[in-house]
Amino acid sequence: MDSATEPFVAHRNLLFTVAYEMLGSAADAEDVLQETWLRWVDVDLETVRDQRAYLVRITTRQALSRLRTLRRRKESYVGPWLPEPLLTAPDVAEDVELAESVSLAMLLVLETLAPVERAVFVLREVFGVEYEEIAGAVDKSPAAVRQIAHRARAHVAARRPRGAVSPDESRAALKAFQRAIETGDLQSLLDMLAPDVVLLGDGGGVKQAVVRPIVGADRVARLLTAGMPRFAGGLEVEPVQINGGPALIVRVDGEIDDVVAVRVDDGLITGLYVVRNPEKLSRVERETAVSR
Repeated sequence: MDSATEPFVAHRNLLFTVAYEMLGSAADAEDVLQETWLRWVDVDLETVRDQRAYLVRITTRQALSRLRTLRRRKESYVGPWLPEPLLTAPDVAEDVELAESVSLAMLLVLETLAPVERAVFVLREVFGVEYEEIAGAVDKSPAAVRQIAHRARAHVAARRPRGAVSPDESRAALKAFQRAIETGDLQSLLDMLAPDVVLLGDGGGVKQAVVRPIVGADRVARLLTAGMPRFAGGLEVEPVQINGGPALIVRVDGEIDDVVAVRVDDGLITGLYVVRNPEKLSRVERETAVSR
């Protein structure tokens, strides 16, 4: 490989993860990587001291530009918007910080940040980029970046998921949830759900989905079991890892109907994220590499 291609390929998974965590969309993250490459090949590499940092800077700037466009697109989105789910490798769950940072729950928290705040938080808290490097990426002074980071950290801390859960605990909870879904056993579902569980749905105006959050174990369990009879014998439920956490791919008559990502705390399910929009399901049949 030539001098430009080798470092880009070496850091590609990292750059994708940066862009995805800023955008919540794999398709847009791929577009950002393409734009990063086009700018990278025009760089005089003799002047680049740290190729990784330079590539992250280009990616961040392109993602910030794309984020503003994406926000306008979300304003006209039909129904609630959820991040695009990714099928991830089992080892992602072993990196607790990475798994939390790409989880649908955390990406929804990041949606509440302003674009620059989101960029600063992702670069500093997830990837450990120095303040001086972040300043160059977001066109702010290092002092301003420190203030933004402090503000973003406090904002996220007040809203972030409760705490890390071991992969074994997540798998056990998912297995019990899958069994309850497949059997339509209302009581088993109630036993798995936290009293304040929240279910969010995204159909994108193409598939039927809940238009507002469903809160409470009884309401969520009844909603889930009510949908089972219409699938009859054509329902298949496959346990997978989505965005570093437990999830189910639900197939009806062999076709993917939806992805249900599960948030587990203290052995109980506290969050369910149901993505049905077909345009967001292209990344759940093959693994997407994410890294720090």
